[in-house]
Parts: sequence; C-alpha cells; structure tokens
Amino acid sequence: MPPSSTNPTRIAVLADSDTRWKWGALTARRITPGGTVLDGFLLRGRATPTARQLAEVGVPADSLTEVTAVEFLRAMAEGSYDVLVLSLVGGGVQAMLHGLKRVWEDVPERPVVVTGYVGVVYEKLTDGLLLRHGADLVLANSRQDAERFRAVYEGVGADADSVTEVALPFLGGAPYEGEHDPYTVVFAAQPSVPDSRGDRTYLLERLVRHARLHPEREVLLKLRSKPGEHTTHIEELPYQKLAQKLDLPPNFRLVYGNMGEVLDRTDLLVTISSTAALESLHRGIPTVVLTDLGVREVLGNHHFVGSGCLASWEQLDAGHRPAADAEWVARQGVAVDGAFDAARERVAKLLAQPGGRAPLTPYYTPASAPGYLPGILARHHLGPDGAVLPGAPAHDREPGPVRQIVRRAARGAYRHGVQRVAPVIRRMGEL
Repeated sequence: MPPSSTNPTRIAVLADSDTRWKWGALTARRITPGGTVLDGFLLRGRATPTARQLAEVGVPADSLTEVTAVEFLRAMAEGSYDVLVLSLVGGGVQAMLHGLKRVWEDVPERPVVVTGYVGVVYEKLTDGLLLRHGADLVLANSRQDAERFRAVYEGVGADADSVTEVALPFLGGAPYEGEHDPYTVVFAAQPSVPDSRGDRTYLLERLVRHARLHPEREVLLKLRSKPGEHTTHIEELPYQKLAQKLDLPPNFRLVYGNMGEVLDRTDLLVTISSTAALESLHRGIPTVVLTDLGVREVLGNHHFVGSGCLASWEQLDAGHRPAADAEWVARQGVAVDGAFDAARERVAKLLAQPGGRAPLTPYYTPASAPGYLPGILARHHLGPDGAVLPGAPAHDREPGPVRQIVRRAARGAYRHGVQRVAPVIRRMGEL
C-alpha cells in the first residue's frame, strides 16, 4: 500500500562513509513524497564514520545502526520499508542488490531501491555503473552524467530506464554577494587526491606562500577528517601532519566543520577536484580548480575542462579571479530548479504501482560474469546466488562492551597501518 498523510514513507539508507551517509540521507529526503521516517544503517568497515564525523555532516535520522552486510539483509527481510537508498561503493551496491533479490524472493511488495554517486564521476565510469545496475533508480547528478550513464547501459545491452537526472542533494546555501572582511581564501583538501607526499607538500607550501604574499587575506585549509579518521577515501598523508613541519603565518588556519558553513565566509574556493567546487559554483563563489599538477584523469580535474575555473597558484598569487562558464555550469546540474521533481515522481509512481514491483535484475549474474561477480559477493559473505555463506558474521543483538572495545581497537590499528606503517614500507621498497 502506498504511503499516505497518515502513513508516512518509511525509508532505509545504507551508507559506508560519512560523505555517503550525507548524500544518501539528503537524497532520501528529497526524492520521497510527504512525511518520512528515516532509518540509517552504517555498513561496518574501514570508513565507518565516527560520532564526530556524523555530527559534522549534520544530517540526522530517526534511528542509526551500525551493521554488517548480513545483518542489514536480515533487517531488510524483517522490516517494512517503502524506499531503500544504497549509498555505497559500486561493489557494495552490487552485493546488496543480489542479497536483496534473494531475501525478497517471497515478498509481495519490496521497497523501491535507489542508488547513485556522491559527487563527480571522473573514473571507473563503466565499472561503477554496471555494478549499480539493477536498482529501480540510478541517480545522475547532472544532465551530462545522465547522458553518459544511458550511453553505457545501452552500449552493453542493459536497460537504461533506471537512469534519472537529479542534482547533488547538498547544494544550497546563501548566494555569494561580495567580498568579506577579511577576504577569505579556502583550499578544499581531498583525502586521496593527490596521493604523493611530494605533491601534497607542494600544495600546502603554495597555500602557505599565498598567505604570506597576501597578509590582508585569511587563508584556510579546509580538512575533511582528523588523523585516525577515514572518509570515503583513505588518507595516508594528512595535511595536518605535513603542516607541523612548516612555520605557518598568522593569517593561515586549518579548519574542520560543515563545508556549507565554511562557504558562508569564502571569497575564493581553491581545490584540485573536490565536489566542494560544485557547491561553491552553485552559490556563485569564485572557484579555482588547480592546474599546477597538470590536468589529468588521475586527479579528476579533467572533469572541469571548459568550466572556466582552471588556473594555477601563480595566477592566483597575482590576483586572478576566475569566471565560470554559465553553459558548462548548467550542464553539471549545479543551478537547476526542480532537480529532484522527476525522481520524486518516479518513486511515487513505483510506490503506487498495483501488484508490487518486479524482482531486482542486476546486469551481472553468475552466468554473465562468472569470473567477477562471485568475488564481489564473497567480500560481503554472500554466495554467487546472493545467499549468505556459512560462517558469515551476524549477530542477533548489539555487541557487548568488550566486543565494541576490540572492534574500535582493530579499526584504529588498521588506520594506523594505513597512515603510518604503509608509507614507511612503501618508501623502503623504493630504496
């Protein structure tokens, strides 16, 4: 039975990092009609967000539970939801689609399943899209992405009807109305781009140099996470640690917090390829995508070719202020009114569909990808048919205090290994 004013829409969101929780929860609110009850599930793994990260994201839920993949599938088998948003990496989405197909075999009215991308899609386009195929809606954050997504699906003979154009759900905030006092330059750092110590040190030194050249400006390094925390991507060389080796000028600061609040006082946003650039462009803030390390696919800044935003630190030091290309901006879904109307209509139509919805049909099957699919499913303790493998970790109740302590210690040890041990071993291997 479709939701009504007296029977609010029940939504479940499964996310595997802080940024994906933000995207999934905000998207869920935007694409569902009427009142909602939102239950959040955080997939246990290396990037499971901490309480601080969740507080910084600032997107609440009616309930929030940390789960394994198997525990989540059990909750979906036992629960009664109208809409499910899968906000995961591609492999996680594919595993859940197969697992859900299995647990919903005898369910007359399964939830509407939605998935998509957290930000700019600049790598693994085909791989990521095919791993997401099978959801009722595959959301594209811009007209350009929607065209690319449909072309990929049609090119392999897969149904492209699920592709639905929307926009990034966290775009918003007050439009830029002119310079602040002091004039504020913000560099939006990314956890994994660039990934080498030399490149990250270079960017930090140029940012500090800009602060010295312009003592009248406030120069902020906006960081995504604190040392020991992980976000969507692994950060082996946090800028905080690199900054400890430098003599920082008084007008230079490291800042955390909600990106929207930082943009409220920003006069110039600088980045390599962060989604923050789209948030900034949406508000009309002068925005620069750096070319200092080249315009390369591995950096993601190639996505901004034609935007009018590409520039170098040399130009910025000399006073350059970029002007974004209006046509390019429009194609990115950055300034579109009613961006979620089509998705909301599709969800409402599916919810009202008599006789329930057809079974999930992912593009990959044990017959079409026998050398690829089983490995993806096995990472989440699922067999090729989507059934739970024997011995998979699952619990009927919340772990006790001892198990919680052990789990936190293990996660901390993993992050220590990524951020401290792995770089040392890598350097030793280069000797």
